[in-house]
Amino acid sequence: MNPKKIVVAYSGGLDTSVMLKWLSEKYHAEIIAVTGDLGQKSELNGLVEKAYRTGASKVKIIDLKEEFIRHYVWPAIKAGALYEGEYPMGCSIGRPLLAKMLVEVAREEGADTIAHGATGKGNDQVRFEVAIQALAPHLNILAPLRTWEFKSREEEIEYALKHNIPVQATKQNPYSIDENIFGISVECGVLENPGVAPPDDAWQITTSPQLAPDTPAIINIEFDKGVPVALNGEIMDGVELVTKLNEIGAMHGVGRLDLIENRVVGIKSREVYEAPAAVILHKAHNELEKLVLDKDTFRYKQNISNKIANMIYDGLWFTPLFDALMAFVDSTQEYVSGSVTLELYKGNLITKSRNSMFSLYNEELATYKEGDKFNHSASSGFIHLYGLPFKTLSTVRKTAVHIKQSKKLKLA
Repeated sequence: MNPKKIVVAYSGGLDTSVMLKWLSEKYHAEIIAVTGDLGQKSELNGLVEKAYRTGASKVKIIDLKEEFIRHYVWPAIKAGALYEGEYPMGCSIGRPLLAKMLVEVAREEGADTIAHGATGKGNDQVRFEVAIQALAPHLNILAPLRTWEFKSREEEIEYALKHNIPVQATKQNPYSIDENIFGISVECGVLENPGVAPPDDAWQITTSPQLAPDTPAIINIEFDKGVPVALNGEIMDGVELVTKLNEIGAMHGVGRLDLIENRVVGIKSREVYEAPAAVILHKAHNELEKLVLDKDTFRYKQNISNKIANMIYDGLWFTPLFDALMAFVDSTQEYVSGSVTLELYKGNLITKSRNSMFSLYNEELATYKEGDKFNHSASSGFIHLYGLPFKTLSTVRKTAVHIKQSKKLKLA
């Protein structure tokens, strides 16, 4: 491969900082460093100057926060997409948008190649490359971390020091941190041992539950067709609402996750995540769905939620099946409107109340007090019919076994 113009997915972290310099030394090509602003904070400080110093001929930082929330986070919330039942996938959800951004910049700049800093055993290589292939199959893809000479992060750090590349990671603090407005992931270092508890310095934004305020926070989240639209009675845009929930949740120690997960390539990994807003919103949305969705739709959607979560994690956002499943999700959200009140207390998230004009909860049917209008006598016939197939099955099989045994005795 002899690229002429390379668009580089640049975060400013250790891998992409070293990669930018490495590419500038290896190829005689114009290098365009592109960063998508998904709400990361410290990573953006001095990023443009650093990229130019490291080998970029052009640098672009593109604000994607509003698009990220509206077209990626909200669909994931509506879908109830939690990977392996727990992980809200803040980083995974951002990858298809970043891939889309890289493709758009490549087209604008007339680039022939896109380079990313994902490792050969990570998930992001799959997410970036499958998305790029789906959106722009004519583009070449470079993945230097799969082929270069560095065998460890320690060797990368040495290379960075040699070339005066400023990076946050050190041999004493080797964490790999990925941040956006919907979540922070932390891996590497001591976290690679699942038998060791995360050190205090692994947590980036959340207060330790033991040190959280003694007074709980009570919050109310309002949804319209599955989309969060207001917090504590105040209508907010998506970025503002998620930002505020992150602040409140982090203060009260909500949103810490320590997970063993199955990576796309088949190995298990241990990472810690901080996602206060994501954890809060998924909890509230699920509670509202329990109130307004009929039993069969709710149960079936649980299967679809799991499938969608797997597809997002596996990098299959831009696929026909994903579009089809999301169309189903959207149809289920027509009446997911109402509000949920939650209590945040020392890392705990407790549901206080749920309200909706589309609530299927009927107190006159559910109550065990005076005023109960449920027809108890109807249950007898219902149970008889409900259990009839199994009663028939049991009777037939027992009779058949008895006949079979009788024939064996006669033959003996």
